[in-house]
Amino acid sequence: MSKKGLAGILVTLVVGAIVAAAIALHSPTTQAPARFDVLNLELNPKEIEPGETVTVTVEVLNLGEEEGTHVLELIIDGVLGQTQDITLDGGESASAFFVVQKEIEGSYSVEVGGLTGTFEVVEPEQPPDALEEALVYFFDVGQADATLFLGPDFTVLIDAGDYRRNDVVPHLDSVGVTELDLLIGTHPHADHIGQFPQVLESFPVGEVWMSGDLHTTRTFERAIDAILASDADYHEPRAGEVFEFGTLLIEVLNPHQITGDFHEGSISVRMTYGELSFVFTGDAETHTEQAMIDRGHNLEAQVLHLGHHGSRTSSGSAFLDAVSPDIAIYSAGEGNQYGHPHVEVVERVAAMGISLYGTDIHGTVVVVTDGVTYSVEGEYAVPPLIGTTGAENTS
Repeated sequence: MSKKGLAGILVTLVVGAIVAAAIALHSPTTQAPARFDVLNLELNPKEIEPGETVTVTVEVLNLGEEEGTHVLELIIDGVLGQTQDITLDGGESASAFFVVQKEIEGSYSVEVGGLTGTFEVVEPEQPPDALEEALVYFFDVGQADATLFLGPDFTVLIDAGDYRRNDVVPHLDSVGVTELDLLIGTHPHADHIGQFPQVLESFPVGEVWMSGDLHTTRTFERAIDAILASDADYHEPRAGEVFEFGTLLIEVLNPHQITGDFHEGSISVRMTYGELSFVFTGDAETHTEQAMIDRGHNLEAQVLHLGHHGSRTSSGSAFLDAVSPDIAIYSAGEGNQYGHPHVEVVERVAAMGISLYGTDIHGTVVVVTDGVTYSVEGEYAVPPLIGTTGAENTS
C-alpha cells in the first residue's frame, strides 16, 4: 500500500475516535433501577364480621441509592385486589396500608411482595338469650352467713346463720321457699351452720354438702344429727368437681383436701347462671385463696362474696385481681366486735373500683338477674359504700 493510502486510513481512525469521544461525552449516564423489598406484613384485626374491614400494613425498603417509585400489589386469594405506588429515597423505608372489606364469611389469604397472611370473616356473635328471673339473697343474719340462690329450677342455700338466732327460716319463708335442692355448710363454725337443724326440719332438702372437717361443739353435733334425721343425700365436695342444679352451674374451688384447719377447708364455689357468675369462699384466708389461683381454677365472676365477713385475713389483692368482680358483698353484723369489714379490705376493694355492699349497712342485699343483665338492691335505701347505686349491669 502506498504512503498516501496509509495516511488516509490514519485520518479515518483519528476522526472516528474523536467522534466516539464526543458521543460519550454528551450522552447521559443510565442509572440502575431502584430495587424494593417488602420487609414485614401485618393484618389488624385478623378476625372480622361481614362488612367490617382489615388493615394490611407492609413495611417497604428502597434497596437502591437513588429515589425510586415502586408499585405494590395486594393479592387476595390469588387475585390482584389493589395496587399502590410508593416513592422512597435510596435506603429509605416506610409503611404502606391497604384496607380490605369482605362481606362473605370464610378464610382469606393476602400477599404483598411475597409475604403472606390470612384473616377470617366470621358470623356475628349473637347476644346470649335472657333466662327466667333468678334472685340471690344475701340475708342479713347478723355476724353470720346465709345466702340463697332462688331460680326457676333451683333453690340453693349457702350457710345457715348463727346458732344464737332464729332468722334463717323466716327469711326463707318470706321469699317463698318450699324446698331446697342443696344446702351447703362451708365449714363447721357456728356462724355458718348454726341453724342447720331449723332449716332441715322446716324444708325438704335434696342434698347437703359439708367440708368433712369434724368439730367438737354442740352446734356441729346438732347439725350432723339433723342431717342424719333428714332424707337428704350427703356429699363432701372437692376442688375440680362440677355440678348442675337445673340451670345453675356449680364449680367447686376448694378444698382440695382437708387438713383440720376449718378456714383452710372452707367449701368455696363458683356459681354461674347464664352469663353471670358468683364466687363464695366461706372463711378461706389468703393462703387458701392463693392455692385456688395456683390450681388454675377459673375464678372470674361479676359478684364476689368477701371471705370471712370482710376480714383482713381474706380477700387478698391477688384474689381480687383473679376474680375481677364488679360487685363485692360482705356479711357482717352492725357494730360487730371484730370490726368487720376491716379497713384494709375496704381499701383494696376501693382501689379496684368495685362497688361494695354489706348486710350491716344495707340489710339483706338482693341481686336480680336474667342471666345476662343484673341489678343490686339493698333492703335499706343506702348507696353502696363504694361505686354506683343499684345500677343495672351487663354481664
